[in-house]
Amino acid sequence: MLIGILSDSHGRQLAVRRAMAIFEELGTSHVIHCGDVGSNEVFDEMIGRPCTFVWGNTDFPDDGLAAYANALGLSIPRKVPVLIELGGKRIAVLHGHEPSFHAAIERLDVDYIFHGHTHIARDEKLHGKRVINPGALHRAARKTVATLNTTTDQLNFHEIDLR
Repeated sequence: MLIGILSDSHGRQLAVRRAMAIFEELGTSHVIHCGDVGSNEVFDEMIGRPCTFVWGNTDFPDDGLAAYANALGLSIPRKVPVLIELGGKRIAVLHGHEPSFHAAIERLDVDYIFHGHTHIARDEKLHGKRVINPGALHRAARKTVATLNTTTDQLNFHEIDLR
């Protein structure tokens, strides 16, 4: 199964549109947004795709973002980490700003932890799990997203060209 991973879009609809085009071209089956969604327009770009997301430290769900996501049929995260299984792999999704983030890396019984927040791409093995940050679509020297093949464990970073 091929998963598309993005984070820290901060409302940048064009960057998300370009990321989704890459995911579509590569044939991803599921998209995961690791927080700091930033606007309803970002959710618009995710319509029609199986998606999972978490709230980031700059998301304000009570200002209408949660209601909009709910109206689109997106599953609203009730607690963090969001735990899902895709392609036979257990995945925890967090933004990375949570007080329990570092403890989660140590204690969770999962194959992968996906996070954002730092705006820096990451692929690291810690405590028996793979910790992945796809990078960011805003306030990053290189705007990146990632794809993960759960069958082969192959991770690729993709640069988003905004010119």
